Amino acid sequence: MTNTHSFSPAVPVHTYQRIVEQIEQAILSGDIPIGSQLASERDLMVQFSVSRPTVREALRVLQSMGLIESKPGTRGGPLVLAPSSKTLGRSFRTMIGTDALSVAELVQYRVILEGSASKLAAQRHTEQQLERMRAAVERMRAAAETNDADFASADLEFHEAVWAASGNQILEMSGQAVSGVLRGMMQRDAEGEHHDNRVKLASAEIDRGLFDAIERRDAAAAGKIARGAVADRFGPLLDESDRAALHLLAE
Repeated sequence: MTNTHSFSPAVPVHTYQRIVEQIEQAILSGDIPIGSQLASERDLMVQFSVSRPTVREALRVLQSMGLIESKPGTRGGPLVLAPSSKTLGRSFRTMIGTDALSVAELVQYRVILEGSASKLAAQRHTEQQLERMRAAVERMRAAAETNDADFASADLEFHEAVWAASGNQILEMSGQAVSGVLRGMMQRDAEGEHHDNRVKLASAEIDRGLFDAIERRDAAAAGKIARGAVADRFGPLLDESDRAALHLLAE
């Protein structure tokens, strides 16, 4: 039987994209170490046999990807950066924009992430990290009571403190990336439908409970509260099937 699938016309790839692919692969494979410098523009022109504008366009793309950083006055080429939350966040946004990743999948991932990070934070937190969390939840409560715009910033600060206290850099980086993508949804959930402070007060109360569990080093309770908070906050924004999957992960 003949396959009737139709293909789109082949589109030539720009030369600078080939340069981006090669340098990206060299960085990800470790052939170009994190913290080292790329060759100068002139050297890259020679190696790739291209013009300066082509090299500069490739470097601009690599910088927008968070893989390199150019510093004025520095001798040699741009500095190679370690993967960051910005890099992950950009990938998440791209995947959502191209339908490669749904919002439901991202929310499900955050349930797992928040639950795991909170459990680890309950066991691993230092007194300094605990004080950072305490200050953030107190800011949240104060902002919720007055319906202040500072609430979103305080909320993010609390969760960043929890991710840091987990002692796991991948969880911390992933938390920042996922939160950056979902932040707009969080704000609409808290402010779009209700113009009063009911949603903010409820959220502040939940995070206070999460803080209390972390403070007494109750990992099981901290994980359950964190998972339930994400499911309750984002569940109403999903369809019935995705909601069911979300609450299954939150149990």
